[in-house]
Amino acid sequence: MIDFFLDLNPIVQALIATCFTWGMTALGAALVFTTKTLNQKLLDGMLGFAGGVMIAASFWSLLSPALDMAEADGIPAWIPAAVGFLLGGIFLWGVDKILPHLHPTSSIEEAEGIHPNQKRRSTLLVLAITLHNIPEGLAVGVAFGAIAAGFPSASLAGAIALGIGIGIQNFPEGVAVSMPLRRDGMSRRKSFMYGQFSGMVEPVSAIIGVMAVTLIEPLLPYALSFAAGAMIFVVAEEVIPGSQEEGNKDLASMTLMIGFTVMMILDVALG
Repeated sequence: MIDFFLDLNPIVQALIATCFTWGMTALGAALVFTTKTLNQKLLDGMLGFAGGVMIAASFWSLLSPALDMAEADGIPAWIPAAVGFLLGGIFLWGVDKILPHLHPTSSIEEAEGIHPNQKRRSTLLVLAITLHNIPEGLAVGVAFGAIAAGFPSASLAGAIALGIGIGIQNFPEGVAVSMPLRRDGMSRRKSFMYGQFSGMVEPVSAIIGVMAVTLIEPLLPYALSFAAGAMIFVVAEEVIPGSQEEGNKDLASMTLMIGFTVMMILDVALG
């Protein structure tokens, strides 16, 4: 099975990995079929865990390989890491200002982006989680693209670990869309469809990531760092505040620590 996967085109490998992460989003959204509400502490704990996974993945799966690749190319390692990292954050900041979206715990009046109140609440919620998923899909695509490019610091195990970690943290994101919609009176089926739809962007982003780094290999350290910066922006802007705004700060902080530890173990042990 492993040999079969190794023989696949890197685009197909990334597509399979992100179909798994999309499936985890759908699995989280499917909780709407079993309950109309979810314990707030449980949801905040899952969001904290997701934030920890993303922080750990940003370093061990993305920034660390970027530093190694830059050193192998004979350039100061900090240059692509710093430039790519900041560009990733700036890119997400710009998208955040333009794309109409709504945080799951916010009212329609608190929607962000250009002319957000002209959109339906369901659309705004999906767009918010879609914004989260763009850097995650890019990260997986770039990781598999690095393997195809033949960089010594890139490994299949590390790319798979990244896919698993992102899949784990996608579960609460599916919940975070479907549950508020169900509470607002939407049918279970529609709530699920909107919840899982937010994960569809990851396979598309992954393909873009693979193609970018395989066609222009010198971009790879910058692309890895870009994905890391975008993920950290999402964690700082959305995930951590969202996990703590209902008052469960200690719980969210501890689950973030657990998520970080789990992703670190996955990346170090498998990478």
